[in-house]
Amino acid sequence: MRAQKRRNGIAYTVIVFFFAVGTLFFTMWDVMASSQGENGTVWGELKKWHRITITFNGPETSESANPNPFLNYRLNVTFSKGDREITVPGYYAADGYAADSSADQGNVWRVHFCPNEEGIWKYRASFRTGERIATSLDPLAGVSTAFDGARGSFAVDPSDKEGRDFRAKGLLRFIGSRYLQFSETKDFYLKGGADSPENLLAYVDFDQTEFGGRNQDKKEGEADHNQSLHRYEPHAKDWKRG
Repeated sequence: MRAQKRRNGIAYTVIVFFFAVGTLFFTMWDVMASSQGENGTVWGELKKWHRITITFNGPETSESANPNPFLNYRLNVTFSKGDREITVPGYYAADGYAADSSADQGNVWRVHFCPNEEGIWKYRASFRTGERIATSLDPLAGVSTAFDGARGSFAVDPSDKEGRDFRAKGLLRFIGSRYLQFSETKDFYLKGGADSPENLLAYVDFDQTEFGGRNQDKKEGEADHNQSLHRYEPHAKDWKRG
């Protein structure tokens, strides 16, 4: 009987010990995850000339809220390497998946960056709010809010792309001549086509886009404004397998 009680006591002690350790582990994990969230989440292929995205958890709001997230909040993220600094404006991204979810509310704020050098890049976020602050060039306009001051770093490796994937060639630049030039390889980009795009932004799958064209604005060779928002289905008949 005493041996059984002793075994039960030991088992109970072991269970309590592991429960305490587990609680401590998950508490530490939660703190670490919270810290990471406060400083943004970096994702994407961390390579030269590739798009890198940093997502911040900010104030819960919506596209039609007051204060308006596009006008009365301002997100600027400064990326630095050595003595070089590049400041990139960020934006309100609803739930972070609005292109697929059509969400118009959430707490996700996002910035994209295309590094032009390999090595360690640092970033720091300026997130401020105020009346029409998005149109102000004053870095101290408005007041600091939410994740303002968040910072971090990431390592950038060489691009591994080739063939039809142009990312290893660098960004296209206008150098004052007839053709655009790739920043990395200095190759010229020879563009073909009519160079007269259709009304791209009046696309049916862009949320809250409404038809408002007037036929008198129609130019020769353009589609009739009064037909509808742009759809790609009419072009399907021109597609051939292979």
